[in-house]
Amino acid sequence: MLAKDIKTGTVVVHEGNPVMIQGISVQSPSARGAATLYKFRARNVVTKNKVDITLKGTDNLDEADFARRDVQMMYTDPTNLYLMDKEDFQQYELPLEDVEDQIGFITEGLDGIRALIYNDQCVGLDLPASVELQITQCDPGVKGNSATSRTKPATLETGLVVHVPEYIKEGERLRIDTRTGEFLSRA
Repeated sequence: MLAKDIKTGTVVVHEGNPVMIQGISVQSPSARGAATLYKFRARNVVTKNKVDITLKGTDNLDEADFARRDVQMMYTDPTNLYLMDKEDFQQYELPLEDVEDQIGFITEGLDGIRALIYNDQCVGLDLPASVELQITQCDPGVKGNSATSRTKPATLETGLVVHVPEYIKEGERLRIDTRTGEFLSRA
């Protein structure tokens, strides 16, 4: 796979290890005849270490032999998240520290969760781009403050805290971006 074709979320092999691309920046050449550089921020899917990769647009990386399986959350305990494959009902477990930045978006009935399987082991999760969550606690809006676009913190059903516009009320369902953790809209 050419460096210029690699997208965020792609799993490639770098120095013999599978890494998932998490961020891309492109540096245009400053001189005539120079190559465009692609700088990738990646995470090793097995060891969870961060990796920085810099390539020219014509450099090649192999795509990792990786499976993405549709799963659903079964339950969590104090140390692990337990998932079940929707096709063959195989169960996977992930340590909570490996998914601590994603756990605030996961509910029991959430569709679109995909497990990243490498060597028959679940090494990570791929969440949908946005999820719907209900507000369990937020302060009421103050009348007369609607002229400015102020925000207030709202606690969602999973314990995640996001900043929402002042007109949002407790009990409403919201659409939240799973990549940034920001409020998108009412559901």
